[in-house]
Amino acid sequence: MKEPFLSAVPVLKHLEDAGFEAYFVGGSVRDYLLNKPISDVDIATSATPMEVKQLFSKTVDIGIEHGTVLVLYQKKSYELTTFRTDGEYIDHRRPAEVSFIRNLYDDLKRRDFTMNAIAMDRSGTLHDPFNGQQAIKEKIIQTVGHAKDRFQEDALRMMRAVRFVSQLSFEIEKETLEALKSNLPLLREIAIERKKAEFEKLLSGNNRKKAMGIMTQTNFFSYLPGLANQEKHFEQLLSYDCEGLNLMEMWSMVLYCLKLPEKSVEPFLRKWRMAVKDMKEIQSILYYTITRLKQEWTVYDLYSAGKNIIHSSEKLYLVLKGISEKESISYWLDRYEQLPIKARTDLAVDGSDLMMWFDKSGGSWIKETLLKIEAAILEEKIVNDKQHIKEWLKDCSRKQD
Repeated sequence: MKEPFLSAVPVLKHLEDAGFEAYFVGGSVRDYLLNKPISDVDIATSATPMEVKQLFSKTVDIGIEHGTVLVLYQKKSYELTTFRTDGEYIDHRRPAEVSFIRNLYDDLKRRDFTMNAIAMDRSGTLHDPFNGQQAIKEKIIQTVGHAKDRFQEDALRMMRAVRFVSQLSFEIEKETLEALKSNLPLLREIAIERKKAEFEKLLSGNNRKKAMGIMTQTNFFSYLPGLANQEKHFEQLLSYDCEGLNLMEMWSMVLYCLKLPEKSVEPFLRKWRMAVKDMKEIQSILYYTITRLKQEWTVYDLYSAGKNIIHSSEKLYLVLKGISEKESISYWLDRYEQLPIKARTDLAVDGSDLMMWFDKSGGSWIKETLLKIEAAILEEKIVNDKQHIKEWLKDCSRKQD
């Protein structure tokens, strides 16, 4: 056993000393068996939420109606969830009610996939009633019990199945895949925010090409925002080697392959409930990638894009061109670093200086003049010095007269 399990062992011991059962469960156990990094652990226990609150002095009710209590212990936090069975599911997403139980087997039985239905006690002994270890060994994604039942209970499990293909490079077991195909319309019941979270994890996985291939073959895209009837565009996306692209870059690649008109890009991203900051970043990457495909970077494009967008756009350019060498990224980033200014705040002058020099009140002319100064400095016609800029502007004004 390793961290973060070791630090959490005293929590399990404290529960056991009080007469309760307690186990590590879920993704942390699966990732432990896969020798993958583990950020945190989930703990399942026979103790009810109120019994947990009585045992630990510092707790937070984060989902107590479903049996989950956050325990603060030795400067760390742990989610403890009571063994439970789920009642009838509503909206193909959530159980209408849950019942707290004392039996580990019945708690594991309600989980989604066999690889996620393994419990580990504080000594490292595994409790695996549904052969999850075998599924992990064979790299198989298989539901606990009948796949149709699991997907009709919670339709999001279908997206989780495909997401795990991307993240773990596993295969979806035949019966599970058939049930997924036949139950896809249930995804209409799932909140877009939930779909987005799973789709972004899929886009971030190492085996996203295979996962998106499954989505193309199963008509999955018909139930995702703005992607109905876009299988052909995704087939184009699958033809590119997107290894090494981050999430924002992958969204930009998706948009590039969809061939949306520029005015349709923002509405598409809004359908996905995208944060404004992320929308702006994706739109910038896409814009400069398309520009880069038409011509080399100009000094003004480098200046306007900024370091991060240059880096991402050049990465996409290389992917789209099928160029494996990455030297151009360093070249253009070096060119950016050599720019005399990196932002308007670097200018030696501002609007107040212009109003004083020309004895004029504010207006659109200030922005136009600052843009003119920026361009002149970037093109190295003048240096970024207040006196030099003043003289240059006066000279320009005399020539116009």
